[in-house]
Parts: sequence; C-alpha cells; structure tokens
Amino acid sequence: MYNRRKFIKISAAGASLAALSKSAIAKTVALKPETTLPIVISTWDFGIYANKEAWKTLVKGGRALDAIEAGARVPEELDITNGTVGRTGTPDRDGHVTLDSCIMDEFGNCGSVAAMENIAHPISVARMVMERTPHVMLVGEGATQFAVEQGMKKEKLLTPKAEKAWKEWLKTAKYSPVMNVENGSNRPGGKYNHDTIGMLAIDAKGNISGGCTTSGMAFKMHGRVGDSPIIGAGLYVDNEVGGATSTGVGEEVIRNVGSFLVVELMRQGLSPEDACKEAVNRIIKKKPETAKNIQVGFLAINKKGEYGAYAIQPGFSYAVANAQTQDLLIKGKSHYPAQ
Repeated sequence: MYNRRKFIKISAAGASLAALSKSAIAKTVALKPETTLPIVISTWDFGIYANKEAWKTLVKGGRALDAIEAGARVPEELDITNGTVGRTGTPDRDGHVTLDSCIMDEFGNCGSVAAMENIAHPISVARMVMERTPHVMLVGEGATQFAVEQGMKKEKLLTPKAEKAWKEWLKTAKYSPVMNVENGSNRPGGKYNHDTIGMLAIDAKGNISGGCTTSGMAFKMHGRVGDSPIIGAGLYVDNEVGGATSTGVGEEVIRNVGSFLVVELMRQGLSPEDACKEAVNRIIKKKPETAKNIQVGFLAINKKGEYGAYAIQPGFSYAVANAQTQDLLIKGKSHYPAQ
C-alpha cells in the first residue's frame, strides 16, 4: 500500500521533473521498446513517479493489478500533475473537485467511479467497486457514500492553490481547455487545464491490468464526466491481446470508444503504435476541424510487452519502467508536426 511519508522527497523533486524529463528523453531517443517482463507504462512526465511505485510490486513478482493501484495513488496524492489528478485537482466551474477513475484486471473485471467528491484516492475506490459490489460504476454522492462505508477518509479536496485559481477564473469565466497540460511549468487556472494519468502493467506471469485517474477538465460544467472512468474509452484490457489507455479531450475518445478500438486493432495484428495511430486517425477523419485544436493521445501495450503511443498533436509523452530502467520517458509520435 502506498505510504505518503515515503514520497515527501519525491514531492519535493517534482519541481525538477522537467529537467529529469529532458535527460531521460535525450538518453533514450534511439532505444526500441523493450519486451522483457514485467513492465509498466503510463502517460505523461509524472508517470515516472507512478511507475517507480508500481515497479516495487512488479519486481517482487506481484500482481499487475496491485502495481497499478499503488502507482496511480502517487499522482493522486502529490502535487506533481499540474492540477489534473486527485487531491490537488482543479475544481469545476462551481468550485467542486470531482474525481473520475477506473481499473481493470486480467480477468476482465472492472470498476469505476465518476464525479466523486471528498475522497482523495478514486483508483482505490474503483477497485473496491470492482471487488466488493456486483456493479461496474458508482457516481457522485453514491460513490462517496460507498467509499466512506469501505473505510475511506472523507475530506475537503479543494486546495488553497486550486481555490485561488478558480476564483481568478471566475472573473472572466471563460472556458477554453488547451492541450498538453501535464507538461511544462503549467499550473491550475492557466490556459493548460485538463487531463489524466493512464497506466498499463504486465506482471511476471504475463497478466495485464490497467488504471486511469483524473480530476477532469478544470472549470468544467458540474457533473461533466470524460473518458477516464469509462471502460472501453479511457481504458481497456484484454489479457489475450493487450491493453490501452487514453489522454486528452475525453468527449472525442468516448465517441470513438478509443481504448477498446486500439485493443481490437492489436487483435487484428497491428503493433501498439500503429493501433494507436489508426484510432487517432479515425478521430481526425470524423472531425477534422475540431482535431486541429484538441489533443487526444493513446498509449498501448501488447501481450508480448511491446508498447507504443500516438497523439493528434505533438507534446504527448509517456513513461516506461522495466528491468532495464525505471525512469524512461519517451516523446510520443503525432499526426501534426511540432511547430
């Protein structure tokens, strides 16, 4: 189980993430995807920290599902995500921090929560839904009530920083989400104001699990839910084939059942990167004008442990941890070139 004390130093190191990212990218740009198991991959720069925690479970021969939960709890807890995940998430337009998450194991079991308030670790609640109820998804007050009944702490999640950003936003109340919030020196309340972390892991036994967690788009309409807690959209795992997760504007991922599509394309023989690319191209084909101004990225891994990603816009990154390295960061390919 994740221990907050162990990550005080990591939290402090968050300020130097950009420097770490550049270094990691520089030394790995020529490397091909490793196929050794176990392995864990996750979206964005801060995925490095999530992967390192997940790796502690995998390296001991632990189950991929346990690694996913442990890893996802890190960005849910620490201020390393630019206000996009967990207790440091940016609120909706009414000032509520609402959290979405889902998890899926090697048996096809899955659980999720959406628009949940006052519970800091939605990934753990999603797992409880999967394992302790006959349902797949709980939402809103019902999700919070269930979490408390299961022993989770109910607490205020709106941080002073996020509240300040929200009050500043209220002066104009202009809603304009912009891509690639997770990277760079962006902060809540700026123009970079949405996204998520998606994780996929294969353990030493070759079993695959995945998870996704987010606070959603900053200043969204109260009650808005994106792709992150939707099985088949923000996350999908098939233990015979592989797994996929997504990031970016969730509405477009939902409309295309994106992660399920990526897995099915891998079933047909496409590599993880090519499957992600085809899913991105379908989004672009359906709404070419919309696609010019939004970001959607997919990350996938197949049963062999081969991984890949593809996005509409440049700037999407993903992290990899395996026996060779626990801080590998890769720039994903994109449809549109860097400016």
